[in-house]
Amino acid sequence: MDRLQMLEAICKHWEGPISLALYLSDAEAQQFLRYTQGSEVLMSRGNVGYHIVYKEGQFYPVNLLRNVAMRQVNTPYMFLSDIDFLPMYGLYEYLRKSVVQLDMANNKKALVVPAFETLRYRLSYPKSKAELLSQLDMGTLFTFRYHVWTKGHAPTNFAKWRTATTPYRVQWEADFEPYVMVRRDSPEYDRRFVGFGWNKVAHVMELDAQEYEFVVLPNAYMIHMPHAPSFDITKFRSNKQYRVCLKTLKEEFQQNMSRRYGFAALKYMTAENNS
Repeated sequence: MDRLQMLEAICKHWEGPISLALYLSDAEAQQFLRYTQGSEVLMSRGNVGYHIVYKEGQFYPVNLLRNVAMRQVNTPYMFLSDIDFLPMYGLYEYLRKSVVQLDMANNKKALVVPAFETLRYRLSYPKSKAELLSQLDMGTLFTFRYHVWTKGHAPTNFAKWRTATTPYRVQWEADFEPYVMVRRDSPEYDRRFVGFGWNKVAHVMELDAQEYEFVVLPNAYMIHMPHAPSFDITKFRSNKQYRVCLKTLKEEFQQNMSRRYGFAALKYMTAENNS
């Protein structure tokens, strides 16, 4: 509910269909209904599906929500994003063209949309890659999580992206968690991961294990908008028990991977031990 203000902005940037999962209490669901009915932007759209998951328990079931949204997708491809990101203007059309250009129908590909972030609440959103690069050089924008978690997006290879004019392939590395477009039949998220930590890393690892190729798009970008720290990240940082539980869950997930993918999954164990 506390991220709802992003919805209108996303709709202004993305004219394609949207499947949105919301985590709400009964009272918040009523509030949400009033909010949408009072919004000209949202009421003018006929291609946004709202899927409410009612609140239960103390943790935010982020991957369950993602799966709910994915199951309701009725297009052949889906771009997996989070509510805090604003896609570049025209990304929907650019992705549609990339589907054809990269023959997505006959290949297992995950198209990577490079992620950036701003720490400013009022951002003059870049209308082009050139404008984005200039904001990056001026320090208005940064590559996503640059200050706290570079590993998550390092394989995207931002230095190469700056001058790239054609899509390029990158290899999976430990802790890689890009935002991707995939076919609708791609694997779901592991719903055991709740709250903060490893929820997307595990999914990207699964894509790699199923031999998806990661291809970075040279003229695509998305920008993470600032917000107050979530309850879950605060818990992760302050509670040792939370971190211990997450570590146990990661180990369990990797053992499952070994059972399912055999020898091919060994690299995930090694990468994790080295990271």
